[in-house]
Amino acid sequence: MKNLQKHSIRGHKLIFLLLSAVVLSALLSLCLGAVSISPLNVLRSLLGKDVPGGTAVIIRLARLPRTCACLLAGMALAVSGAVIQTVLNNPLAAPNVIGVNAGAGFSVTMLCALLPGAIFLLPFAAFAGALAAVLLVSYISRRSGSSKMTLVLSGVAVSCIFSALTDAVITFAPDSLVAYSDFRIGSFANISFQHLRPAALVIAAALILILLFSNELELLSLGSSTAASLGLNVRAVRMLMLVLSAALAGAAVSFCGLLGFVGLVIPHIMRHSAGEKAAVQVISCALGGALMVTLCDILSRVLFAPYELPAGIMLSCIGGPFFIYLLTKRRGGHRYD
Repeated sequence: MKNLQKHSIRGHKLIFLLLSAVVLSALLSLCLGAVSISPLNVLRSLLGKDVPGGTAVIIRLARLPRTCACLLAGMALAVSGAVIQTVLNNPLAAPNVIGVNAGAGFSVTMLCALLPGAIFLLPFAAFAGALAAVLLVSYISRRSGSSKMTLVLSGVAVSCIFSALTDAVITFAPDSLVAYSDFRIGSFANISFQHLRPAALVIAAALILILLFSNELELLSLGSSTAASLGLNVRAVRMLMLVLSAALAGAAVSFCGLLGFVGLVIPHIMRHSAGEKAAVQVISCALGGALMVTLCDILSRVLFAPYELPAGIMLSCIGGPFFIYLLTKRRGGHRYD
């Protein structure tokens, strides 16, 4: 009992610290860039008060949508990764690793080629592609073997297939996706609330549903056999969680592109820091993902100013070595296999 209370207190403290850090990072994101703006002027602009020069335009039309996009993408990708790792029982699984991002990217490219004016459909097209990818990878890994590395290799293969299909669409319809290089790497440049609003609704709905079913997700983390013995409908819950994780990853891809490694790094960190309660882990992953993506986007803007790197490059520089570390890490004397 004392251990449970201790874990609960630790989890709530972590959430408070992460929330504080996210608020601070969001304020920094609004202040820093090619033009530095004081925190006082940022707050005055957000409250609708007069500020000098074109500060209000910069904040409201450029930095505020961008900051919101960073927060939403970070939350969506981190929670999607946490859910996928739990459902597939694989700590190496993540939306970009097992082809979910690539499937969503292909669907977005197809929609842009066939219906270029249907911006509001982007999150739903991305969801369909993400869901197709995660179901395909799950099916292939079950047919070829249940090892963790089999799942990863299946995801790599599926990701390559969807990436090739995306390149084919771009080849035949080069105007189908503007700024394709930024989309492929992952970037938050030139985001508007018009593009962000449909995806934000999908992300909010999916996060709420995952929290509502957090008890079922916690049972599923014990293993399929144990969860079934406790009365859980494993197949139904697994499918629901895969659908929700695909919705999160697809919605994020629809406005930020193929952003990688958030869904791999953050769940690993929070799994060891937030305790065993699924709800606390989900909230911690959401806040941790928002913090990581926002900080990486800030660094991409200020490190090489006046030049700007896509945020995906910064995330890959962090996530790539972390993924290599996980591949070579030993647990209990055994590698992931």
